[in-house]
Amino acid sequence: TIAWCRQFLSPTEDKSRRIKECKMLDDGEAGSGRTEEQGYDYDLVVIGGGSGGMAAAKEAAKYGAKVACLDFVTPSPAGTSWGLGGTCVNVGCIPKKLYHAGSLLREAMQWDTSAFGMKLEPEADGQPLADVHWAQIRENIQNYIRSLNFKYRVNLREKEVTYLNKRAQFLDKHTIEATDKKGKVSRITASRFLIAVGGRPSPLPCERGDLAISSDDVFFLEDDPGKTLCVGASYISLECAGFLRGLGKEVTVAVRSILLRGFDRECAGRIGKHMEDHGVEVKYGVTPAKLEKVESDMIKVTFSDGSQDTFKTVLCAVGRRADTDKLGLENVGIETNPKNMRIRGVSEQTSCSNIYAVGDVLDNTPELTPVAIQAGQKLARRLYGGSNEAMDYNEICTTVFTPIEYSCVGLSEEDAVEKLGQDNIEVYHSEFQPLEWTLSPKRGHSSAFTKVIVDKTDKDLVLGIHYVGPNAGEVMQGYGVAMKQGLDFKTLVDTVGIHPTCSEEIVSLGITKSSGEDAAAGGC
Repeated sequence: TIAWCRQFLSPTEDKSRRIKECKMLDDGEAGSGRTEEQGYDYDLVVIGGGSGGMAAAKEAAKYGAKVACLDFVTPSPAGTSWGLGGTCVNVGCIPKKLYHAGSLLREAMQWDTSAFGMKLEPEADGQPLADVHWAQIRENIQNYIRSLNFKYRVNLREKEVTYLNKRAQFLDKHTIEATDKKGKVSRITASRFLIAVGGRPSPLPCERGDLAISSDDVFFLEDDPGKTLCVGASYISLECAGFLRGLGKEVTVAVRSILLRGFDRECAGRIGKHMEDHGVEVKYGVTPAKLEKVESDMIKVTFSDGSQDTFKTVLCAVGRRADTDKLGLENVGIETNPKNMRIRGVSEQTSCSNIYAVGDVLDNTPELTPVAIQAGQKLARRLYGGSNEAMDYNEICTTVFTPIEYSCVGLSEEDAVEKLGQDNIEVYHSEFQPLEWTLSPKRGHSSAFTKVIVDKTDKDLVLGIHYVGPNAGEVMQGYGVAMKQGLDFKTLVDTVGIHPTCSEEIVSLGITKSSGEDAAAGGC
């Protein structure tokens, strides 16, 4: 009956979402629409026009607040600058994913077409079809990004947010000095401020490290990068190394210690092996000691072990620091972490109660675009919409767009062991070959992998889900929803999979690590 169906499909009480409430310090400021009686120019001034800043600005304006958004891009040491939208849109997620998609397309053309009965002919100019026209892909991607820059400006105007292309510096808790690109200075006052300036890449700490570029520059290179050295074991370094190799470049990665620190060690190791199998040279235990210009605009690199090699491009991705050093935070008593210059705060509220922070600039929070967006929106609702719902920084999915992608949610195996002890967890795992890879002999050494970590002491509560394989982000997103609801292993494996898919392997897990059985999957 209809009544039975409704009861069956309704969520049970123990699986209902628990909303995390937030109690912030009273900042002593009034709500929206009070600027005139308070004598301020704005209810809220947002400093930083990235994803989190713009999301907060638009959300606050929706509740009637008078809002301004300041955004100013200081060019990189190599002279690169960009438009409104922040790191993600201009020099992060968006261009990275597009270059990654291009590299996967080239790989499929080279490896899979013949297995599917296709024969590709050279182009009219005689150039092989899979060769990459760097200038063309760069221009196409930059044109798309410029269209987003324009849309963001239009969107702010439509939401009645004042956009100011100016650099901000605090004079006191209610006043900033705003400087435009011509050096003209003005003062702006506000009841509240939100800092959302994000971060910038750390420089290469070696002799003539200035010869290296960063992730701020690689997407804007007018010339083909050619043979490239990527310095660092971060996801940014490996993603750049991956798409450059996929686009046909000779690539070396210099790794001081381990790949992808903070991620699951087993999955990180599989990514490293896959990249090496696909032609990326990984030099472990070394860092550049010296860079020097040599003939033909090449860069000779002397490594810490005494070895040398020559590259056309050296890309440094050894970490990032919050872009806070010129904000005048000392004038308002805001503390930062000296290691990364990120602002310390509780519930997005800094030590100066009417000044807030969201996104990569806030210490001890995930450096992810959707996190900044949601944190900014929820903060605006608390300040101007009467909400008390806090941002939940737990159970957040993330994906690394290396040549074989990696996505996860929850704890790594190492973190689960540290938290609960080895005897109190179980790991279910599977190694398998995606169906779409089975016809190509060139894919024979490639396999996908998944594992689920559970708490044996708490009804096999799922602590973490990890997947290494194609379309990782698309695979993992839905599992993130389930994790927020308190997913247990029985519910996971009682879910009927979609066949034939890679995601199906996650709901079909049955082999445990403790059993010692081979994780390689069989069947159809």
